[in-house]
Amino acid sequence: MKIASWNVNSLRVRLEQVLAWLEANPVDVLGLQETKMPDEDFPRQAIENAGYHVRYTGQKTYNGVALLSREEPRDVELDLPGMGDDPQRRFIAGTVNGIRIYNLYVPNGQAVGSEKFDYKLRWLASLRDLLEQALTKHAKIVVIGDFNIAPADADVHDPQDWAGKIHCSEPERAALRALTDLGLEDSFRQFDQEPGLFSWWDYRMAAFRRNRGLRIDLILASPSMARTCTASSIDRGPRAAERPSDHAPVIAEFTP
Repeated sequence: MKIASWNVNSLRVRLEQVLAWLEANPVDVLGLQETKMPDEDFPRQAIENAGYHVRYTGQKTYNGVALLSREEPRDVELDLPGMGDDPQRRFIAGTVNGIRIYNLYVPNGQAVGSEKFDYKLRWLASLRDLLEQALTKHAKIVVIGDFNIAPADADVHDPQDWAGKIHCSEPERAALRALTDLGLEDSFRQFDQEPGLFSWWDYRMAAFRRNRGLRIDLILASPSMARTCTASSIDRGPRAAERPSDHAPVIAEFTP
């Protein structure tokens, strides 16, 4: 089973790229982030025509997540418990082929110490509480998405320059460790990887050409899923396309 995640930074702009990528990479599940459109504008028919069931929750201009799957997802959830009536559309979950999948667009946080940074930490704390409970109910869990956190210095093109800054600060990394401490494993780090592999590059300053990036798009797996993970990779190809997202798809493969 192949599970992928991709922050498309506007599905309205990137729909044809997504459909072309799915044709070339027929994954079983694809989580999208930053769809940036209200539900009434979501291109459901185009995705269903490509052979995928789809569930989504969005809003105008910002945020938005979608879960695409070959098998129809069950028990779909659209709100992160613990965040009250939060209007930001950042969370979707569903069970596909017996695997509970959580697709996330974790808040960016803007700057360390800001109100948006505090919101990010509260959001991650609510996510941790949810996953702790979920792991008592589901053996097979995969958590995918744009986490907006580089787990370690190996995931940063210039650790010294990024030290203490947003995406790389210790409070953010501690919040991510609180998830992995539950038993969730970063699938990418289950395998030997070349240095300098990232999933996000700023549009500015020729960051992609210079490979000045961060690995902030992750696929975390529960212990039983991690044991069946056979590969985990980043597809840089779409980032080199015309009018690309600033993120690349990330993929993990699991045996039945």
